[in-house]
Amino acid sequence: MKFVDLVNIHVAAGNGGDGCLSFRREKYIPKGGPDGASGGKGGDVVLEAIPGILTLADFQYKRRFQAGRGESGKGSMKIGADGDSITIYVPCGTIVTDAESGEFIADLIEAGDNVIVAHGGRGGKGNAHFATSTRRAPRFAQKGDTGEDRNIKLELKLIADVGLVGLPNAGKSSLLAALSNAHPKIACYPFTTISPNLGALNVDDQQVILADIPGLVEGAHENKGLGHHFLRHIERTRVLIHIIDAADESIDPMEQWNILRHEFAEYSESLLSRPCLVVANKSDLLTYNTLNRVNEFCREISQNGTKCLITSALTGEGVENLIQTIAELVRIHPRQAYVYESGHIEDLIPVIKKRTGVVPVEIVQLSRDIASWRVIHENLEKTVSRLNFDQEDTFMKFARILKKLKVEEALEKNGAMDGDKVYIGNIEFNFHPDRVMDDD
Repeated sequence: MKFVDLVNIHVAAGNGGDGCLSFRREKYIPKGGPDGASGGKGGDVVLEAIPGILTLADFQYKRRFQAGRGESGKGSMKIGADGDSITIYVPCGTIVTDAESGEFIADLIEAGDNVIVAHGGRGGKGNAHFATSTRRAPRFAQKGDTGEDRNIKLELKLIADVGLVGLPNAGKSSLLAALSNAHPKIACYPFTTISPNLGALNVDDQQVILADIPGLVEGAHENKGLGHHFLRHIERTRVLIHIIDAADESIDPMEQWNILRHEFAEYSESLLSRPCLVVANKSDLLTYNTLNRVNEFCREISQNGTKCLITSALTGEGVENLIQTIAELVRIHPRQAYVYESGHIEDLIPVIKKRTGVVPVEIVQLSRDIASWRVIHENLEKTVSRLNFDQEDTFMKFARILKKLKVEEALEKNGAMDGDKVYIGNIEFNFHPDRVMDDD
């Protein structure tokens, strides 16, 4: 399967069902009260991390996901059914962000981590909900809210304990095969590995996951070569093994290592402080001159506290010593308990907001030529979007809302005249002052 680690998808939650406008009509009960029930909630769109998926390739073929709509309420107080939610499964290690704003949503690391990326719309209230001692026969009901609709970006960062990094053709894939049960594609030309390969190494009572990361080139931090495709997958590793091509006579081992360290530093300074081990690979191809050069290289970096081993993935020379060294490193640097990060913490902890009185509306003049105005008020716009103007008493309810928020006074204060166009959300009407109805 093709390895894909970055995709954009579109998710849309279900709309809430409309509330019902209905009155009880039965034999011998000629004037039954309102019995219109509320609509059901729209379905949510949920992302969940599960084991067994190693790539985002499936999202190249399906990029749009839609949850179910809530059913409308019915008479006889029959509440509409909630819409069906959908769960989208992603690999462990998937970071979720808003594709347009860049807002962080969640980091799904462990199997079972999940987050709601699009919330379903709330169901509209039926006319039975609005019945009071003074208003016994309300002839209006609410529409359901629109479900959230957004584009999100999925970015996979592999979760591996040990990352094998090096320039192209350094022998990372061969070394991975020698260390573990992996069977990567191996050949003697650069960029044989164009996507990460995973292997497993049993150390003590734990299984250490090894990742052969695609070859890095100079300028990778600027996204040259495989660039960020390479670098993002080493961010979660706890140990890095820097693999040097000891047999390459065209470039000095120290120069190879300096290129690696420079690219790490330019991408993220934290990568330089990551526990690491240097491996000079391909010892079976060393000549007398290159052997002396490699030995000098190992002595030099060992003096600075970095351990260096000489190995041959082909013959197995030094591989057992490398396994023991990896085992020591993972014992010293145990796997951290990941903390699930979510951008929806506010949904988990209810916040009680105190009423601070009526929030004034904001009036914005849209055009002097056509004399049009927009009323800006978050709660008013949301309330108006739920009104169904096809129903008999909705205009009266609308007028009472405008009066409560003193919209008419605000428009006149800003210079609105009789007949001007006024917009509230998606609603458009002509302004006629002094025609707002009093409360019942």
